[in-house]
Amino acid sequence: MLRCRTAGNAGAMLVAQALAQAAPSDAGPFPGIGRSATPKELAAWDIDVRPDFKGLPPGSGSVAHGGDVWEAKCSTCHGSFGESNEVFTPLVGGTTKDDIRTGHVAKLLDRTYPGRTTMMKVATVSTLWDYIHRAMPWTAPKSLSNDEVYSVLAYLLNLSGVVPDDFTLSDKNIAEVQKRMPNRNGMTTDHAMWPGPEFGRHAPDVKAVACMKDCATEPKVTSFLPDFARNQHGNLAEQNRLVGAQHGADTTQPPLTAPLTAAAREELLAAAASGLKPVDGVGAKPGKAAAPSPALALLQKDGCLVCHRVDTKLVGPAFRDVAQKYAGRADAVNYLVGKIKNGGSGIWGPVTMPPQVLSADDARAIAQWLADSVSP
Repeated sequence: MLRCRTAGNAGAMLVAQALAQAAPSDAGPFPGIGRSATPKELAAWDIDVRPDFKGLPPGSGSVAHGGDVWEAKCSTCHGSFGESNEVFTPLVGGTTKDDIRTGHVAKLLDRTYPGRTTMMKVATVSTLWDYIHRAMPWTAPKSLSNDEVYSVLAYLLNLSGVVPDDFTLSDKNIAEVQKRMPNRNGMTTDHAMWPGPEFGRHAPDVKAVACMKDCATEPKVTSFLPDFARNQHGNLAEQNRLVGAQHGADTTQPPLTAPLTAAAREELLAAAASGLKPVDGVGAKPGKAAAPSPALALLQKDGCLVCHRVDTKLVGPAFRDVAQKYAGRADAVNYLVGKIKNGGSGIWGPVTMPPQVLSADDARAIAQWLADSVSP
């Protein structure tokens, strides 16, 4: 409370007292700014799971149920068997029964092996549980129940041979599963970057004395691939590697002369937005002016751009290709609304499009935009 020197400041003292009473009692280190989180609010955020399984909620899930959840909510991005598809690197592969026995993945030291999968690298099963729980599915993070997380993780472990087909994973037996993780002994704490006596008390190497002098100057490229040779072996972006879909550069496009800055990325995003007029490169209906881009806002808001692009195939087909496929179809709008709402697979390849959760108005607006983007 503010104190006054003289009785003549009695009015000011009363104001100060009133302000002090109105101020929150829990001001914390930044008085007048915000408030401390309540225990309930902290509990909602405190969902991490440690390697010692502290924070792991009770629950269970079978491999069989995990397969069903996986096909419905995970396979779109990760493939039906964790082998990935056009976007993500594979989750499984590269581990053997001997790795499960030793706890070291031999192929991590094999320079000829074409890629590193998640199950090759991860050392703790708690890391998988925690990440699936917090971040998956990509389009609806934290939407899986605890039992669904256990089930999906059981399925993933089964694909890697860690648990059998009839296994049910739970908070009661997950510590036993940890003893079978292929790379459980592949993690090191020699860097001392983690606090806590359980990792030793030697000082972490953060001084970087050797890196603070004689630093190399910015490298300059002195040799370039000639333009006529850039695409001589076909588009590298369409040539998948042996393990997963690790794409090369799109050699049908000119090379970047410098790394993209944040501003450049925003500019490219704006350019992509302008492509949603009707679809770039597809003739608009005669007499129809190219509309501004309300469709972009809908596509971004409803998560469509996670799996689709305007001109190029990503997880799903390009919007340009969808518009061309249904050009002139009398019931195109109603048909596309149904596909957006209900999902499906087989028309554009094996990747499943899950049912989309969006309003009927949004679905119809997107379908109408696609139908209006080509001449009948």
